Amino acid sequence: MSNPSPPQPPQPAAHAKAASKPIASGLLLALFGSIAFSGKAIIVKLAYRHGVDAVTLIMYRMLFALPIFAAMGWWASRGKPPLSRKDWLGIAGLGITGYYLASFLDFAGLAYISASLERLILYLNPTLVMMLGWVLYRRGIRWGQALGMLVSYCGVVLVFGHEANLQGSNAALGALLVFLSAVSYAVYLVYSGEMVRRIGSLRLVGLATTVACLCCLLQFVVLRPFSAAIVAPEVIWLSVLNATLCTAVPVLMVMMAIERIGAGTAAQIGMVGPLSTILMGIWILGEPFTVWVACGTALVVAGIFVFTRPARKPVV
Repeated sequence: MSNPSPPQPPQPAAHAKAASKPIASGLLLALFGSIAFSGKAIIVKLAYRHGVDAVTLIMYRMLFALPIFAAMGWWASRGKPPLSRKDWLGIAGLGITGYYLASFLDFAGLAYISASLERLILYLNPTLVMMLGWVLYRRGIRWGQALGMLVSYCGVVLVFGHEANLQGSNAALGALLVFLSAVSYAVYLVYSGEMVRRIGSLRLVGLATTVACLCCLLQFVVLRPFSAAIVAPEVIWLSVLNATLCTAVPVLMVMMAIERIGAGTAAQIGMVGPLSTILMGIWILGEPFTVWVACGTALVVAGIFVFTRPARKPVV
């Protein structure tokens, strides 16, 4: 009987093809996750057309999202050591700043400004994280980052100036609320790093968003009569869509994308967010698309691209 032939080494082409699969799926996950996140503003603007206020609207969004995030936190906690009192306090603080305050301020601001301007303001988040790091920890800011910040903020000011001519003083209030939302989420990002390393990102997101959901429900109970929960049926199904397709699903998509392609690449793909919001705003909401919006968006995207580029290593 002849000896069996030795196993053949894997072919380079087959190996490259297998390695490209998670990269391709990661790119698609980051792309669709960014677009799904961007749809949140569109859904909120649609719901406002049915006479609902921000407190009631965010209550319904978090009511439908609560089971999803609670299940996420439970799943990620299986087989892990119990959390200490300090951990629970940290989770509560991050849930309040990063998800409750950021979400409520964003919803409130969308009552006064367009979805396009809202998305451009929120897109400044990396610059706010950098500035908080400089203020709190004296971390340096490179010239390239400073240039990117300058360009991106000029873009937001350009779009805001155009919108202020249309909306009047309400545009200033809406832009301020959305900017404070971005600051609140930046605080979450700055302070969440240590906890992410200690308890894991999925567990932290699940538990912190559960805290935020409970805060939004409590806020409604305190500030509104129960009769305020009687809303148009359109508000209900829009809130279900917001809680699932534009909240829980993109969170999982982006996390899965980061596992496959890394945070840097996922962030670069996330630049389609403002563009998709503007396109959906024009198509679904009928928002005007002017040369001012186009130029402002181009400046913001270009500025954030420059800001997020890694520093070049010196040639030795």
